[in-house]
Amino acid sequence: MNRKTRRALALTSALAAIIALSACGGGAASGGGGSTADSGPIKIGIIADLTGATGDVGTPYNEGMMAYIDSINAKGGIKGHKIEAMSNDYAYKVPTAEELYKKYVSQGAVAIQGWGTGDSEALRTKVANDKLPFMSASYAEVLTDPAQSPYNFVVAPTYSDQMRVALNWIAKDAGGKAEVAVFHHDSPFGTAPVADGQKWVTEKGLNLGFKAYPMPKTPNQVGLLSQAKSQGAKYIIIQNVSSPAAQVAKDILAQKLDMKIVCLNWCSDELFIKTAGNEAAEGHILISPFAPASANKDGNKAVDDYLKSKGSSLANKGLHFAQGWHTMDVMAKGIEKALGDGGTLTGQSIKAALESMPAVDTGGVVGTGKIKFGTDSHRGSTGTGIYQVKAGIMTEIQAGATP
Repeated sequence: MNRKTRRALALTSALAAIIALSACGGGAASGGGGSTADSGPIKIGIIADLTGATGDVGTPYNEGMMAYIDSINAKGGIKGHKIEAMSNDYAYKVPTAEELYKKYVSQGAVAIQGWGTGDSEALRTKVANDKLPFMSASYAEVLTDPAQSPYNFVVAPTYSDQMRVALNWIAKDAGGKAEVAVFHHDSPFGTAPVADGQKWVTEKGLNLGFKAYPMPKTPNQVGLLSQAKSQGAKYIIIQNVSSPAAQVAKDILAQKLDMKIVCLNWCSDELFIKTAGNEAAEGHILISPFAPASANKDGNKAVDDYLKSKGSSLANKGLHFAQGWHTMDVMAKGIEKALGDGGTLTGQSIKAALESMPAVDTGGVVGTGKIKFGTDSHRGSTGTGIYQVKAGIMTEIQAGATP
C-alpha cells in the first residue's frame, strides 16, 4: 500500500468516526454549553453572595432562586428536563465570580444567574464571547443594551430608572426647590445610577440640588448626615443594601433631623424596617420594583404557596426571596420556548427565545406587571412600585411608576 493510499484510508476512517459520533449525539454544539440530551438536565450556573458585603439581601434572593428550581423540578422540570443548578457563594469578590464562571462553562452550563454589578460588568464580554445568556441581580443600565452587552438580560427597572422615579417623586413631594443627598455603596453597584441621576435633574429642569456621598464602613452614618445637613438636604436617596440604610434611619431619628429617606431597590424591603425599627423607619419611601407580601399581588401566590408547603411564608422570607424566584422564572420561560422551538438547546437558542417570547406576566409583582425583551433592548421593565413605611408595613402608594 503506497503512502497516498494510506492517507486516503486514514482520512476516510476519521470522517466515518465523526459522522458516527454526530449521529449518537456525542458532539458538543457551539454557543453556551452544547446540546441537551433527550432527558438530560439543563445546567445553570449560579453566582451568589451569601457571606459578602451584600449577603443580607443576597441570601434570600438565592434561596428564592433555588426554591423555584425545586418547585419546577418537582413538576417534571422544563419539557421533561430537570434543572441542574450549580450554585456557589462568591462572597462579593469579582475574581471569585470569574473563577466560578469558568468552572460553570467547563461543566456545560447553558445559562448563568449572576449577582452584583461589579461581577456582571466584568463578565459581560466573556458571556458574549461564550454565547451564554446571563441574568443577575444587578440592574446597571449598560447591561440592557444588546450593542454593549448582547447576552445580558435585566428583568427589572434599571438603577438609573429607579433613580429617575425617585427624583420625580421628590420633586413632586417637595413642591418646589429641594436639596437631595445620594448616599451610595462605594462600588460599581453604588455608583451605577449617580451620573444618570444628575443628568436627569438637568435634562428635566428639576429644581433639585444633587450631591453624591460614598458611604463609609463605620458603625454609624452621623458624619455623613452632618455633611448632608450642611448641604441643606431634606431628602436622602440611598443606593445600598438594607443594613447600612437602616442605620441611616436610626441616626436620623437619634439626631432629630428633618430628612426623608428614599431607598432604591436593595434597601427597599422588610429587612430595612426590621433592622431600623418601626419608629425610625416610619414615613420613609421605598422604590421597590418587586412587590412585597404586604402588597397582595396575584403573582406572589405561587411563591407563598410553595413556602407554606415548607412551613414558612413570603411574609417571613421577604420580597428578595420573590425577586430571586421571579428572575429564575423568566429565564425558565426562555428555556421553555427555546426547547419548544426545536433544535439544540444552546445559549444562542435561549437568547433568541428570550428576545422573541411573549411578555412574561408577573401578576403585578414586577414593575408594570410584565417583563418583555426585544432584539433592540434587554431592559425587561421600566416600572416600579413606590411604597411608604406605615406602622411597620410596606404600603403601596403608587404602582407601576415609570420615569
